[in-house]
This record gives sequence, C-alpha cells and structure tokens, in this order.
Amino acid sequence: MGAPLSRTRVRRLPELQVDDPAVLHGILDAGTVGHLSIVHDGQPYAIPVAYGRSGSSVLFHGSTGSRLFRVLAEGAPCCFTVTLLDGLVLARSAFETSMHYRSVMVLGRCTVVEDKLPALATISEHVTPGRWAVVRPPSRKELAATLVLALPLDEVSVKVSDGPPSTSPEDAGYDVWTGVVPFRVERGEPIECEEES
Repeated sequence: MGAPLSRTRVRRLPELQVDDPAVLHGILDAGTVGHLSIVHDGQPYAIPVAYGRSGSSVLFHGSTGSRLFRVLAEGAPCCFTVTLLDGLVLARSAFETSMHYRSVMVLGRCTVVEDKLPALATISEHVTPGRWAVVRPPSRKELAATLVLALPLDEVSVKVSDGPPSTSPEDAGYDVWTGVVPFRVERGEPIECEEES
C-alpha cells in the first residue's frame, strides 16, 4: 500500500486518511460484509458480499448465473467498501454530531480465481472460523456453479474517525449531553436448528 493515488486521496478531512497497511488489513480482517459496486448499462449497483482477505487481495464468491458477477469477471471497473461503525459522536449541535468509524475503499478490476477451493476456504474461515474443516466440501456441481473473484488491494483509501465531539461558539447555552456512544458487533449464542428430513 503506497501513497494514495488521485482517485483515493481523501479531500475532505484528509487528516482521517491512514496509509498504514496494517490498519487496512486490520479493518478488512475485522469486517464480515462488504459492498461491491459496479456500473452496468448506465445503472449503478451495490452488491452486499461476504469476503475474505488473502494477502494483498480480497476474495468474493457468487453464482455463475449472476449477471453482475459475470460482468465483474470480465474485468469491469468496480469499487469495494467495508465500514466498521465504532460509535456515535454526540455533539451540542446537529451539524457536528457524527460517528466513529473505520472504512476501506478499494478501486480496481476483479480477476477470476481458478483454484476455487482454497479461495472458498479463505472466505469461509474469515466469516466462520473453524467451520471449513468440519462441513461437507463443495461438490463438483456446486463448484461449477460458483464464481470466485479476487480484487487486488492496489488502489485503496483508508479512513479512521475517532476524535471527540467538536464544539463551536454557537453551541453556548445548549445544555445537552455530549460524548461518544460506543457500538460493538458481537456474535451471539448459537441457536441450534432441527434438521429437515
């Protein structure tokens, strides 16, 4: 991860931009769902996807029957984003009320991953650690119906917002609580489901 290119340089609040690859990897490794966006026939689309990181690429999978995944497989330009919400920043004014967040935006073009099993294992282990070793692996038919794509982490923008609420002279006289309300995403207790016969 080098210096941000023109398209990924943060122009508003540039002090929030982070150029550390460890922060980039940490955000991607902490997230579960990203959004993969493309423009097809003049219409923008954003697809929520599970993903996994393999070194300096992000991996996704979808159906070979998906029109949008086929367009991505052909090398259409795309944008992938992950945002982690860490808290609400409550200021005295509505204008300064904001959020603590960590976000990644990746621009580029996907390539098709031919060796699907290791890539699918990477995605599975990212979303549900330990499951790949105990579940039935994909059959040939299931693999044939699955398209796996890789997006290189070559052109990225990483932003981290974690400061206190901002105030201005106009806020004087407003006796309202200010501070940060933390947000946490946690896995709950598993709920066992009866198997269908």
